[in-house]
Amino acid sequence: MSPIASIRQEYKQRSMSEKDVAVNPLLQFAGWWQEAAAAGITEINAMTLATASADGLPSARIVLLKGYDEKGFHFFTNYESYKGKQLAENPRASLVFFWKELERQVRVNGLVEKAPEAESDEYYNSRPEGSRIGAWTSPQSQVIKSREWLEKREEELTEAFRQKPIVRPANWGGYTVKPVSVEFWQGRPSRLHDRIQYTLQESNEWKIERLAP
Repeated sequence: MSPIASIRQEYKQRSMSEKDVAVNPLLQFAGWWQEAAAAGITEINAMTLATASADGLPSARIVLLKGYDEKGFHFFTNYESYKGKQLAENPRASLVFFWKELERQVRVNGLVEKAPEAESDEYYNSRPEGSRIGAWTSPQSQVIKSREWLEKREEELTEAFRQKPIVRPANWGGYTVKPVSVEFWQGRPSRLHDRIQYTLQESNEWKIERLAP
């Protein structure tokens, strides 16, 4: 047997019941987020973002959550990146958070909208100077000549912005993933995990169900 196949972890820290969860997934997420923060998990905002092109070709990568509220989950990126192009073709996405220290996972499926420009400006202007220049420097997801080309471009842009504000590029901004289903996964012994799913109904209420592990 391959050594990889023999790697396993027995999950036994906690349990989860549909009787105990919040009435909507964003409140439930907020509670789990606070527990993850209290546990000192590093980069708890790291999430897998999965997108797909119009013909269904999927693509996934790690991005950073920059906020959540009653509207959904917010992140920022280059609109002309590969994920930006896929979202323009197919404005749907999945998110996955995995907090192994708590033996927890959250999966989100939703519809995606661009953030208002004022919201993108506000977040962009809160970033460190290097990150703001970086948004101008990188033609994200495009083939480039070399690392040296990228560094030279950064130097040129740093000099160009030395005497003027580093305004947000028009091709950079935020997205909101508006959930239509959210699953909370709590690891349990013998792979009999707890899985609670929220599904948005036409009445705009959330249906709560337990899924088989």
